Amino acid sequence: MYNVHDGHKLIFFKDRNIMETFEELGISQPIQEAILIMGFKEPMPVQREVIPHLLADVPADMVAQAQTGTGKTAAFGLPMVQKTDTNDKRTQYLILSPTRELCVQIANDLAQYAKNIKNLKIVTVYGGASIERQIQQLRKGAHIISATPGRLLDMLKRRAVDISNIKTVVLDEADEMLNMGFRPDLEAILERTSSAKNTLLFSATMPNEIRAVAGRFMQRPVEIAVGKRNTSAENISHRFYRVKDKDKYTALTRILRDADQACGIIFCRTRRETNQVAEKLFKDGFPADALHGDLSQQQRDQVMRNFRQKKVSFLVATDVAARGLDVNDLTHIINYHMPDDIEKYVHRSGRTGRIGKSGVSIVLVNSNEVRQMDRIERQIQKKFTQCQVPSQTEINRKQILEVVDRLAETRVDYKRIDNLMPDILQKLENLDRNALIEKIISFELEKIIGTDGVLSELDEASPMEKFRTNSSMEEGFTRFFINLGKSDQLKPARLIGMINDFTGNRDITVGQIEILNNFSFFETDSNWSTHILNSFQRKKLKNRPIILEKADLKSERKNSRNRKDRKRRLSAQF
Repeated sequence: MYNVHDGHKLIFFKDRNIMETFEELGISQPIQEAILIMGFKEPMPVQREVIPHLLADVPADMVAQAQTGTGKTAAFGLPMVQKTDTNDKRTQYLILSPTRELCVQIANDLAQYAKNIKNLKIVTVYGGASIERQIQQLRKGAHIISATPGRLLDMLKRRAVDISNIKTVVLDEADEMLNMGFRPDLEAILERTSSAKNTLLFSATMPNEIRAVAGRFMQRPVEIAVGKRNTSAENISHRFYRVKDKDKYTALTRILRDADQACGIIFCRTRRETNQVAEKLFKDGFPADALHGDLSQQQRDQVMRNFRQKKVSFLVATDVAARGLDVNDLTHIINYHMPDDIEKYVHRSGRTGRIGKSGVSIVLVNSNEVRQMDRIERQIQKKFTQCQVPSQTEINRKQILEVVDRLAETRVDYKRIDNLMPDILQKLENLDRNALIEKIISFELEKIIGTDGVLSELDEASPMEKFRTNSSMEEGFTRFFINLGKSDQLKPARLIGMINDFTGNRDITVGQIEILNNFSFFETDSNWSTHILNSFQRKKLKNRPIILEKADLKSERKNSRNRKDRKRRLSAQF
């Protein structure tokens, strides 16, 4: 039995094998205790290769080719934390990374490794935040600095930081930094460091520019490669769904509803598509948000904060916007389109299945793109599994069974219901057990799919377009006419979104929806009819004034008969 203290809590580990594997690499006991609490199981390949080199008395320069999610941060971070001399207030280690998110994530990880190390100071230096505050933090002392190149160079020009005595420089995701145009900044920074330092360069790819930087600033670097180029991790399963382009969004929602507690990134091609998909997902009840280049740094920070705090489950992003993101625990990566090149696919898929966990990488492809799957399979040396998009019937079945599970697991609060039970039992006394269950299930089903049927096939219509289309109105509902229809690309989801947005209320019950060519009808809870009418006043769709008014059922039926008679007369003429 091995004991580890986490604050005031004592954790017992029955198996010492995990501890011993890191001990064999030379990691000290206080750091071992910290990473065990973090959930480390055993050293990953890149950690086995890098840690012994950096713990050596005279560490060598190193060029390491490793994909995202291979455990790089711990590979260089654990030795850094262990070798830091906390009695020396000078900056001893520097880590450069391409984005603010990665810079902050690295610092957070190092702080957790150093949980049991007293007085070790780690400071982040990045753009988009108060430079005065960062200068104040640096003046208080920083043993380790995690920085983006642009802001660090600005600090150096202001003489707010001294990196002349650092022992090690790490260039993390060096290829991304070069792609983002940071080469002049990197060279200017490295020129201000001591020639006695060692340099560690991590990169997913090894273009000539990387080798040029290594040749200029490194001396006989040790080269390691974790995994073959453009190969995929063994714990990632690769799937593709063959769907028509017009059906991709419907397929996406069904895949997400079918997944259990999914959390991931959905990659789109353009900023516009990113916004459109994210907005649709949000309106359809998925906790999703967009990440693209038009966001301010403050907005981007808020999106990432919500994502890390699990307030948002899905990021809809472009490749450029997702650069440098370092987020663990992603279950799914979804390619809304076939990626432009294989390297891009590998980089995307590598964001899931991290730290030994399993993950799923999905591609939505049309008929013309299916044959490209063979080329990707050969490169990543993994087979794709072709999957069928779940039918709406399957989705509904899963949702209702989840309701049943929650019902069975619900804890009964007797204090709150004791006074209600006599009246409830009296009202339900004529129902036997099966009848009561049937009513509960029917009640929940109506909330999930309405009172009509469900789609069993994927076609041009979305599930919501199969709402009841007759002209009989439910009691307690008001029927409205709106001068928008199929010619305006109006669909039930869009109409419901308009009701939600214009009224500022997402709780208004919407009943029957009938989408016709040039106009439509829909029903809502009568209690909200006046509010809905007022909310639609002076609203426009693409500069077209929206007309909304209460519908006259008698006139509707008459107009419907007139339309049918007119069609019959036309048919007779031809």
